[in-house]
Amino acid sequence: MTDTSDVVIVGGGAAGCAVAYYLAKAGIKSTVIEREGIAAKASGFSAGGLNPLEGTAIPGPLGPLAIESFRMHRAIWPELMEKSGVDFSPGVISAVRVAFDDADVPALVETQEIFESADDGFYANWLDSDQLREIEPRIASDSVRALDTYGNAVLSSYRYTLALVQAAESMGAVVRSGNVVGVESTDGKVTSVVLEGGEVGCGSVVFASGPWSGQVEEWLGVRVPVEPLKGEILRMKLPAQTQPGRDFQGAGVSINHREDGQVWVGATEERRGFDAEPSIDARHRLMAGALRLMPAMADADLLLHTACLRPVTPDWLPIIGRASGWENAYLATGAGKKGILFSPGMGKAVADLISAGSTDLPVGAFKPDRFAE
Repeated sequence: MTDTSDVVIVGGGAAGCAVAYYLAKAGIKSTVIEREGIAAKASGFSAGGLNPLEGTAIPGPLGPLAIESFRMHRAIWPELMEKSGVDFSPGVISAVRVAFDDADVPALVETQEIFESADDGFYANWLDSDQLREIEPRIASDSVRALDTYGNAVLSSYRYTLALVQAAESMGAVVRSGNVVGVESTDGKVTSVVLEGGEVGCGSVVFASGPWSGQVEEWLGVRVPVEPLKGEILRMKLPAQTQPGRDFQGAGVSINHREDGQVWVGATEERRGFDAEPSIDARHRLMAGALRLMPAMADADLLLHTACLRPVTPDWLPIIGRASGWENAYLATGAGKKGILFSPGMGKAVADLISAGSTDLPVGAFKPDRFAE
């Protein structure tokens, strides 16, 4: 007998788990199907930084969804940790952007203007070279100026994704291991999701399978141009009691202080297809940038070198909404390097569309049909 679910969600990353969470809050039970485990891909390897003010198309078409998703993050953190029992260590941070010559300064001026014009407690202060080294004496001595920004947030992306799905499970959602290989449909409506060795009948289906979302083209006959963008991070540890007190950016890298005394150096951006293996070349480039920014990183031990694939679209905007020509098939994918930030907005928008037929979230520009030929 075929299993059934109100909604089947294909993909156990942050986007899919957020859909499950918001569906559960709306009283709708879902089944999350994940091939390799919750947060086993990019959602489990992100540095966990939440910056709603800057990035591709921010400010710009992604700006409204970015800041709204950021506000949603901060609003749901207490409930998520209470319902799931998972502490994903969220918090607001300070990050220092370092300039090594005059050519680096215009970008910092732009950042300063963006932070100073924002609400929600964001601000930025200029530091001269002496003030910078009072904050962190190990920053390279030839740095000329810096901008100390406050208001972004950070969390453990792996534990955050676990918290989403476990909170959803506490309200009736189900997680199932399996590899989706297709769908069954009738008259423009998906009736079941086909797995290797079985099927799950559904009232609706959500495809949140990250860089693998392109396979939906074959199943639904709609264009889903999502490709992988490889990113690599070095997890390192400086000698005891010497972890930086802030995040630092410069020389093409970020040095981020994380839990357990770890310092994460990231991150690369490369189109390497579905190659998700850490590379020696990326390690050398990240270390070169880290040593340029903070020469004391030469004393750090390398604990782990990670690589993951982020889903990107041709216009660098996410795909959120109902698939054209289908009554009950939805997409929540393509958030690129901002997947953790956008997950609440994407999750609630799709849950709203399923439960109420519309959403107040600013996702109208991200409909799947914009790629129709």
